[in-house]
Amino acid sequence: MNVESKSQQAYRFIRDRIDDGRYVPGYRLVLGQIAGELEVSVVPVREAIRRLEAEGLVTFERNVGAQVALIKETEYLHTMQTLSIVEGAATALSAPYLMPEHLRRAREINERMRRSLDDFDPHRFTELNLEFHAVLFEECPNPHILDLVHRGWNRMRMLRDSSFSFVPGRARESVAEHERILDLLERGADPLEIELAARSHRTATLDAMLAYQAKHKHPHPEPLAATESRMP
Repeated sequence: MNVESKSQQAYRFIRDRIDDGRYVPGYRLVLGQIAGELEVSVVPVREAIRRLEAEGLVTFERNVGAQVALIKETEYLHTMQTLSIVEGAATALSAPYLMPEHLRRAREINERMRRSLDDFDPHRFTELNLEFHAVLFEECPNPHILDLVHRGWNRMRMLRDSSFSFVPGRARESVAEHERILDLLERGADPLEIELAARSHRTATLDAMLAYQAKHKHPHPEPLAATESRMP
């Protein structure tokens, strides 16, 4: 039976919270606080932080301390811009092939998203968000565009994107925008109108994310404990 080392426990504790959105990009990792939660010394926590830093999930700056790494802004920008264009096109091209059953299912998913706002789980919300959009773009008859959409969503996963973790107010707006897209589809709106609505929906999330990044780029930290400020 393998027994986890204290360093491994600390690593898993922090990594799980980064992955599920409890520790959002820019979140300051206070070594002493984490050590207290785990009932260990700061030494294994420091080792875990170094490992996460090597993986690119955590950054450490002298006089600032350790914090969850911000998503690479340029990569996020390019991915979201591309996804907004190809997903908008895929949604518009899918429109003639969407049956009442598709729209009913999309509304059901969006209603689940709405109900989840009161007990918000950003990771689950993001999963439902993909499920919602997939209903609307998977009928796209152009396989090349559809492939680009899938690549875009996969790249977002690699970027650890759960935008709703750190801009939770965006989630409520997103649900409302979903309703507007569904209304356009139900009334057989012009394909260009559908495409632009889907595209602006995606860029609104991008704008919210970039605003968050700009706000958290240069945090003003509280005084650090000596053990943290000396960390190499």
